[in-house]
Amino acid sequence: MTREQLDQLLETLWQDFLVRTPDARRIHSLLAADNPQLQTDHLSLHTLALPRVNITHLARPFERAGYSPGGEFDITGTRLFARHYQHPDPALPKLLITELNVDSLGDDVRNILHQLISQIPPATLQRDDFCLSGRHWKIDFDSYQQLQRSSPHAAWIAAFGFRAHHYALLINSLSEYSCIDDLNDYLLEQGIRLDCSNGLVQGSADEYLEQSATIAGTTEVAFSDRSAPVAGSHYAFIHRYPGSDGRLYPGFIRSSAAPATAYPQYR
Repeated sequence: MTREQLDQLLETLWQDFLVRTPDARRIHSLLAADNPQLQTDHLSLHTLALPRVNITHLARPFERAGYSPGGEFDITGTRLFARHYQHPDPALPKLLITELNVDSLGDDVRNILHQLISQIPPATLQRDDFCLSGRHWKIDFDSYQQLQRSSPHAAWIAAFGFRAHHYALLINSLSEYSCIDDLNDYLLEQGIRLDCSNGLVQGSADEYLEQSATIAGTTEVAFSDRSAPVAGSHYAFIHRYPGSDGRLYPGFIRSSAAPATAYPQYR
């Protein structure tokens, strides 16, 4: 994948996210007027630990375009494993790809997920833009609820397919609101709902990273037997601090903000 193709892929991922996340579009518009150099810290992709769609598969086109692994970890208390990738060009967002250990699930849930993935056309799996190819299957609402009870991560994939799960804005790129508390206050004044379920700000300067996030909005999803509102994507805000080498801390921390449901926390 060439740099031009990479830029197009990243732009399409972002536009797809904005369509599904009106709060992010509004926040971006509010901040862009006084902060001309808005920069995305990272985008998050969700997948499953199955050979055809695992982290390695989703990351392959990005690696051909210059991305390389930056760190990986199991998510404590979950069945999730995450790896983040970064590009030599610091202006490009990091990728955080999280996969669910399908083999650790019960037989019924595992069978549902295998059936969903089996419906993806082989040619689609080989596309460089597979990570934003959406949903390739039909699923009834009862099956979705069964997944939700077992793994919200799996349920989100079942409802939305392959696309960006969330984005995070790099607060360090702002001309105003360089402090996360000031940014949060401004967003709250504008009527933006922020996730306070685990505290408004996660992380600390001692951990070299602070983060907050919006509450995920709901999206009407068409299941095979009915439509229903489903929690979709959120928009996060990250402030990074320099480490001992003077460079901004590049990783993630376990206490960073996450949705109220059992999605991964970063470390």
